[in-house]
Amino acid sequence: MILQQWQLILALECILLCISNQSLIQKRQCAFQVNPQNPQNNIYTTAGNVSGSVQFCENTYCCVGYFLINNSQPEVDLLACDIVEKSCPDATCRPQTRFSNHVIKCVCHTDLCNSNITWTPELEEPPLASVETATAVILFGHLVVLIFVVLLVVAVKWRNLFQDNYLHLEESQQASLHDSHVSPLCSCQTTKASEIDIANIELQRIVANGHFATVWQGKYKGSMVAVKVIPVRWKHQFTTEKEVYELPLMKHAGIVHFLGTGRKPYGDSWLTVLEFAEYGSLHSFLCKHTTSWMLSLKLCQSLSQGLSYLHSDLHSNDVHKPPVAHRDLSSFNVLMRADGTCALSDFGCSTILRSCSGPRRRQSCTRNTVISVRLQGHAQVGTLCYMSPEILEGSVNLHSGWCLQGDVYALGLLLWEIWMRCSDLFEGHIVPQHLMPYESELGASMTLGSLTWYVFHMEKRPSIPEHWELLPQGSVLQELLTDCWDSDPDARLTAWCVADRLVSLQSCHSL
Repeated sequence: MILQQWQLILALECILLCISNQSLIQKRQCAFQVNPQNPQNNIYTTAGNVSGSVQFCENTYCCVGYFLINNSQPEVDLLACDIVEKSCPDATCRPQTRFSNHVIKCVCHTDLCNSNITWTPELEEPPLASVETATAVILFGHLVVLIFVVLLVVAVKWRNLFQDNYLHLEESQQASLHDSHVSPLCSCQTTKASEIDIANIELQRIVANGHFATVWQGKYKGSMVAVKVIPVRWKHQFTTEKEVYELPLMKHAGIVHFLGTGRKPYGDSWLTVLEFAEYGSLHSFLCKHTTSWMLSLKLCQSLSQGLSYLHSDLHSNDVHKPPVAHRDLSSFNVLMRADGTCALSDFGCSTILRSCSGPRRRQSCTRNTVISVRLQGHAQVGTLCYMSPEILEGSVNLHSGWCLQGDVYALGLLLWEIWMRCSDLFEGHIVPQHLMPYESELGASMTLGSLTWYVFHMEKRPSIPEHWELLPQGSVLQELLTDCWDSDPDARLTAWCVADRLVSLQSCHSL
């Protein structure tokens, strides 16, 4: 009897040992290499035990690799086990370009698969056969001659036109430069707004307190206005916002109307005078009110149209409004008027994307046009819960035009906020209280670390109610949101395309 018990115990131990050995064998082995210049990669050291250049994964069977493109060649930024379990159907390191082709990412499911990547620049052409090459050279030569003749004719006509108007153009440019507070780059001139006499402003009551300013309800020339009082220590934010408001062609229904600026007599504060929005911020409105389907669409359309205009590159009558990235888009920085429309405000963190290019054609509803901008200061600008994955992860310096794409990510979160307070989308259900993005998942006191883990590494987004799938417009809403907050900035919609889709949504799904 005792012998049988010992045999049973030994058999169980053998089974457990085999299971243990099998689990050790099944642990994924990934190539491990971390770029020391990117401290954000250090979190991958927690994904498994490291032995030399190999990491044994603890939480996933997927290997991940990030490569930076330098002189058309991929250089390793990170090789490691993935942090959380994801779908990784590829057995080899199949490259996926990210951040406007400045970064390559791969995720694969075999041992050490992330150590070897095969990548060819998209612009690299395969060699042609000799006959085809000769034909192509001849055709190319004829094309070059034709283009040269056309350019020569255009140049002669342009020279004559330029000589006729040169003196007048030079005088107008000098006058514009003399009147401007900020030296313009290329054709991005600013218009000088008249300074406001502080004596004509009556401050009545405080309506909002922000990080950079206190907002008062006041009177100016008999009209109700909003007056932002900005301490002198925030002069940079005041100057940036003033420069944005004073750009040519900046008047739009989706942007709060700018009246002018001034300074207190003792010089301890700057004042910015704006139109008064009766309902205050979008955040305060959503906290107190639910909306109907049509009102929610009106809010979303005016919001997206305002952002589309802000992002637009406009040329009219020899003046140029360059694209502007808001960089701090949130429900606190969107104002709501009594007519149910939204207006963008608070441009103290904005970036003017100056360029010397001519007029552009309207973009198609696919990817954002990349605009080069040199980032100044710390990349993580804006309200925490609205920061896009690339900003949270700190990779924004790896590509250009990141701020426009970050705005569209924040726009998607704002659309979600508005629709989560739409009573017509919760018929038969309780309309949730207004919450900030990710507040229900991470709490009101979320940290940069917890948000980065949830949004960037786990690729999670605010939850969409399941019953929306049963609504006529439910699938369209979900597709629009996911296309705005996609993990890949280049895959997100443009603000103009969001506005266009919302117009189509209203015509097809009117409740």
